[in-house]
Order: sequence, then structure tokens, then C-alpha cells
Amino acid sequence: MHTSKQNDSSRPRVVVLGAGYAGLMAALRAAAGAAVTVVSPTSELTERVRQHELAAGRPSISHPLAPLLAPRGVAHVPGRATSIDTARRTVTTDDGRVHAYDRLVYALGSRTRGPAGDRDGRVFTSETAESTRKRLADGPGKVVVVGGGATGIETATELAERTGWAVELHTAGTVGPSLSARGRAHVRTVLDRLGVGLTEGVTVAPDDIDADVVVWNASLVAATELAADAGLRVGPDGRIVVDELLRSVSHPDVYAAGDAAAAWSAGAGTLRMACATALPTGARAGRNVAAELSGRDPAPLQFRYWVQCLSLGRDDGLVQVVGRDDSPRDVVLTGRPAAAVKEQVVRSTVRAVRWAAR
Repeated sequence: MHTSKQNDSSRPRVVVLGAGYAGLMAALRAAAGAAVTVVSPTSELTERVRQHELAAGRPSISHPLAPLLAPRGVAHVPGRATSIDTARRTVTTDDGRVHAYDRLVYALGSRTRGPAGDRDGRVFTSETAESTRKRLADGPGKVVVVGGGATGIETATELAERTGWAVELHTAGTVGPSLSARGRAHVRTVLDRLGVGLTEGVTVAPDDIDADVVVWNASLVAATELAADAGLRVGPDGRIVVDELLRSVSHPDVYAAGDAAAAWSAGAGTLRMACATALPTGARAGRNVAAELSGRDPAPLQFRYWVQCLSLGRDDGLVQVVGRDDSPRDVVLTGRPAAAVKEQVVRSTVRAVRWAAR
């Protein structure tokens, strides 16, 4: 039934750029009121929150898109968007095809900000976790993880526990800057127990690092070049500026969700780039598109933070309780219970997408 409706040419057309957490949620929610097409070069949903596990040897972190899209009749274009024409309301893909839309959802996410210098191919990022895994299989040796945020901490502890490599963690600031003092103390304890050497307060370039492998987890940059080229307003942080409905402030027929959007809510302020924000912003953008195209009023994003969850290897973790604005409180859960909570949170991401598909 869904498929026949989606093929109805009289239905409004929605194009979603990106098939990550935000893009899929937006597409599945928008399908309630439109014919939806997802443009993505990959035919799988990659669990980005498990990329450190893939680097450490997990066989796969991907799920086929077809079973997720088919129940809602969402079409998939296996290509890469190369340009957006906001005047004509079209998207062109790398195969030369042109896709018209009544509403566009921009959900191309983010990527690791690349380091300056890598003359000998030693540097890997979260996005190249598969290549990292293959390289580490040639070990053991020494690997340096750069970046003291959640991704760097999870990568360093996972590699130390699951591989035979000597691991160091380097950060320009303090390890776990978003954590409370208790949270940081537990992270330091685990790093010490796993034998991870920690260097703080030092800015490094890849060529300065004495290691066989460097995993660069220093920072993220929004993938909004396509949006900027199309004339959408992009803020100083590189993300698309949106209103409380997740509509572009410069082009209200374009919605943005996930890491590419400078999404905000009254209680939480501007949201950080994370899976925890990608799913709700994607769902809200999709619902608002469906509502608007059906003649109903879209609703503002309502979001608040509750916890930050980190895996510290497979048998330890940290659940940091935070305020609605993501500020850390002096309440943490650690050890195996925290690891179990983190695993359930990670599993819930795919469950949420599958539930939306049904």
C-alpha cells in the first residue's frame, strides 16, 4: 500500500540527502505525507557510534537500507548529490539525473576534520575504521589516538582492550572536557588500567607523532559545502542556520537535520553534533515536512539532554548525568552497569529506525 502511494505522481515530492540516523528518520517520518526519495551513495545504514568497535575488530556495523525503506515506500537513489538548485527546486546527482522536490531535507552529517600532514599514510579517522582494522591486523605496534573527547576516549580504550597494540591518547586540552570531575577521574582510572598513555595540553601534527598508526579523532566539521554552494545560510560553525522548526532561515522549503544543522531548542540551546541529537532532529524534520505538505502546522523541536554515555572497552563504561543544557552534574554510573547501559543506548538507535519503518 505504501509503495503504490509513493508512486502516485500527485503526491508532494520530498528529497532527503543522506542516509544516516537523521536522514533515515526524516525520510520515514516524511513518508506519511509525501513521495520520498533518499539520495545516498551507500546502500547501508552505518552505525557511526560503533566505528571504534569496527576499528578494533568488530566484523560489521552496517544494515541494509532496503528493508528499512521498503515498508514506507521510500525510494533510494544510489548516488551522490552534486548540486542543489533552490530556484528550480532540484537536486542533481553524480549520474547526471535531476530530482525535483517540493521540500528538501539536508542531512549529510559531518566528518572528522582532517589533520594537516600525512606523508606516509599512517593517519586514519573514524570514517576509515574499516581500513584501520585491516592495518591493525598487521600489528602489533604503537598507535596514537588524537582527541580527548568521547570519540577519542572510546577509540583508545577499545583498541587497548581488543588489540595487541600499545596505545596512547593525545589531546590539546583536558581529557573528557564535557565530563564532571568524577567522570574524568573514572576515565583516567580506566586508561591507566588498560595501559593507555595519556598526554594532555599538547597540540600535535601527524608528522610529529612517533607511532606506527595515528587515529585522528580531534574534531568534526559539518558536511555543508553543497548547502553553502546553493546559497543556504551557513553559520560560523559551518552548520546550516535553521529556525525552531528546523527550516533553513534563508530557504524555508529546505529543512536540515543532524550534524549539518545548527539545531536548537529553548531548553538545550544549540545542539552538539551527536547521534543523540541526529535521531530526534531527523524525526522532527520529517514530521514537520509531512505536516506542512498536508496543510497542518509544523511543531518546534523540543529537546533536552539527560546523559552522556561512553564505552570504555567492552566491560566498562561511563554514564554521565547532565542537565537539560548538557552541562555535567556530579552523578555518574561506572563499570559493567554503565557498559550495559551504553550498549542498550547504541542498540536503541537502530531499533528507533526500524520502529519508524514499521
